[in-house]
Amino acid sequence: MPAAPSTGVDTLTGAGVAEALAGAHTVVDVSNSPSFAPDDVLAFFTTSTRTLLAAEEAAGVRHHVVLSIVGADRAPDSGYLRAKVAQEQLVTASPIPFTILRATQFFEFLAAIADGATQDGVVRATTGAIQPVAARDVVTAVVDVTLAEPVGGIVELAGPERFRMDELLRAELAAAGDPREVVADPEARYFGTLLDATTIVPLGDGARIGATTLAAWKAAQGVAR
Repeated sequence: MPAAPSTGVDTLTGAGVAEALAGAHTVVDVSNSPSFAPDDVLAFFTTSTRTLLAAEEAAGVRHHVVLSIVGADRAPDSGYLRAKVAQEQLVTASPIPFTILRATQFFEFLAAIADGATQDGVVRATTGAIQPVAARDVVTAVVDVTLAEPVGGIVELAGPERFRMDELLRAELAAAGDPREVVADPEARYFGTLLDATTIVPLGDGARIGATTLAAWKAAQGVAR
């Protein structure tokens, strides 16, 4: 059953949570904060997660699945990623069996990344690495881990291609006919944090890799690369 404030379920106040979880076997948490200000986002994820976990324990829930972000624990200067780590820690400390699915950034947010890096009409982009994934591949992974047994740890998901952020944004803006200049800047911040070649991409060979390439994702939307 989907649960959200629009359906009368509020994980910040607790309204409707117990009723929504009655008889539930698995809870999938893909909620997000309405504000990305550091204090606000931390308060959202910690309050919401505590509310859910307490209600799940009372209801006898047997699997808690939460969507998080690859590299969250390697980017402490990002208030948002610090908040996701705090959320993960609460889940890990709970008696509820759990699976944390960490995904890389979505293809769908590349335009927002360029906008967030724009200063005075120029995109000042980090040279760090990014390995974006299609949202539909994230949905598939969420379904798969939800139907599987709890892993009691982290499953990572990334797209099949790794890029340097500035090079990717330059190519994407050019393909879209966007005249903004993209300047490579190793000191540029990515939503508050510095990136290198490893910060927000999977380390090692254990990650699940989505099937959709950037070109295939764009073709499916009728967008030429």
